[in-house]
Amino acid sequence: MLEPRIQQHFFESADLMYQVSEHLSRAILDGANAAVGCLTSGNKLLVGGQGAGQQLANLMCAALLQGFERERPALSALPLNASLISPLATDAANPAAVHGVVTQIRALGHPGDLLVVFCPAGADVAWQAAIDEAHAKDMTVLLLSGPAPGDLPGRLLDTDVWIGVPHERPARVLELQLLALHALCDAIDMQLMGEADPA
Repeated sequence: MLEPRIQQHFFESADLMYQVSEHLSRAILDGANAAVGCLTSGNKLLVGGQGAGQQLANLMCAALLQGFERERPALSALPLNASLISPLATDAANPAAVHGVVTQIRALGHPGDLLVVFCPAGADVAWQAAIDEAHAKDMTVLLLSGPAPGDLPGRLLDTDVWIGVPHERPARVLELQLLALHALCDAIDMQLMGEADPA
């Protein structure tokens, strides 16, 4: 009884991957181009996420810093910590304290940097403010989200990139975001280093 249900997870995931492969591949290429343009100009990626998206953000930073599937020099990528708030700050004394990620973008972001945001399900006000702050710093934004990320896509500019997974189940969105992350890292390496030598 449970085995068909378990198999259905695989069928549903594989079907979704097939359905969105063409649609997402263009957006992923745009995202890779934005990242390569940022890195080759001497800028950096600031990467964060909401909820489980924070783990994807950390994984992306590790892949860029330590190499994805082959050795190469480290690429500039910093993980943002959405819970990094001073224990001495209060909402009344410092309204920005409730948006620790905004404070980090304000302190670390520079014109030409790329903000990468993973939001598998919805988006809280902190990430809306983070995107606004990135634009105020003349940064580009790469947003990876599900089908209903609140107001986030409406905050994007023409120069930004949106990789939206059209599925209602957060588990499927996370799976596709992980695949998109791998494809992004591979495309970045391909543009910077060319084809890998055959083993």
